[in-house]
Amino acid sequence: MKKPYETLDKVFDIFPELYGNRDGQKDRYEKLFSDFKRDFGVNAGYFVSSPGRVEICGNHVDHNGGSVISATIDKDTLAVFMPNDSTVIKIKSEGYDDILIDSDKDEKVKKGTSAALVKGVCIALKNLGYRVGGFNALVCSNVLGGAGISSSASFEVLIAEIINFLFNEGKISEKDKAIAAQYAETEIFGKPCGLLDQTAIAYGGLNLLDFSVKDEIKVSKARGKLADYSLVLINTGGSHENLTDEYASIPVEMRSVAAFFGKDRLIEVKEKDFYGKIKKLSERVSDRAILRAIHFYSENKRVKDAFDDLSGGNYGGFISAINESGLSSLAFLQNCYVSGSKDQPIVKAIALSTRYNVNGATRVHGGGFAGTVLNIVKKSEEKTFVKNMLSFYDEKDIIILNVRNSGTKVL
Repeated sequence: MKKPYETLDKVFDIFPELYGNRDGQKDRYEKLFSDFKRDFGVNAGYFVSSPGRVEICGNHVDHNGGSVISATIDKDTLAVFMPNDSTVIKIKSEGYDDILIDSDKDEKVKKGTSAALVKGVCIALKNLGYRVGGFNALVCSNVLGGAGISSSASFEVLIAEIINFLFNEGKISEKDKAIAAQYAETEIFGKPCGLLDQTAIAYGGLNLLDFSVKDEIKVSKARGKLADYSLVLINTGGSHENLTDEYASIPVEMRSVAAFFGKDRLIEVKEKDFYGKIKKLSERVSDRAILRAIHFYSENKRVKDAFDDLSGGNYGGFISAINESGLSSLAFLQNCYVSGSKDQPIVKAIALSTRYNVNGATRVHGGGFAGTVLNIVKKSEEKTFVKNMLSFYDEKDIIILNVRNSGTKVL
């Protein structure tokens, strides 16, 4: 195992890989390191960085066996940590209650807490045959909660990577880290989720995630890059409160179409069979369910076309595919607004973004209904686009991101 850092000079050398040329990281690292040494009475520590992620294309298809293009970003959950020669995990994090759990004991933790996420990762890794142990850590994060960039998954995978580094000689695979993180969120924290977020963060970079085989994910790295583009999220300010039923309706309705054919997921139903039975299908399911299935089939093909365009350097084709994805989410998937509501922050953000992002792509990001809109903007047009959007949104709600090529890692 490499030695912990006593000074930060070599850590700073890693910044270009993680953050590009962005300012502000040095002060962030120095404060975290100083506070860690003060709070835990040590003079050295290891650093671990775990990025957030965005969904580039593949809106609401993973739960029915589709494929998604994901990218990790230059916002991260950052921690300084050291082993403490016990089985107890002690974590401090600004804005959250201190975490104190025993990694090796059967103890109850409150659902919906950060402690539940840590305990869940420990349980899952033990179940997978890995060792766990105690450590002290100080955590900070600029992966904004509620912005659809996976702050919870970023934290979960960070914990898995600390345990991997300290107690398992780096032998825990990215897949197992993702599985442990998902288990923590679903079973112990109490929020059902798929494997998309955790897998994207564990593997890192720009990837195609293929969910066609149940309980498995095939990960393919993109050969192309988005170096000439910025990712600009518009946080619409819409509330996710009381939207659980809206989100749940999408996989339920898609699966109701699959069930008509005696299948569990749409990926198991041939597209030609679906279109051949729409008349009879209309007698059993709603028109919206059929439209959402139409979105699934077109989106799944579009993801693969977009990935091929990106890998082959056809950025015009890639941008066109992302715009088509946005239109499909709006018209067929119908997750850009809540039916019957006059409040439509996502549709408004799409309309305003499209007006000024003329050479890029705009689409709803993630779950939809409220939250964020993703813009893929040429870097040469980024400042002008942001300036125009500041006429409608506060600066804090315009989030500029770049693709990070590495997943969660000890620095």
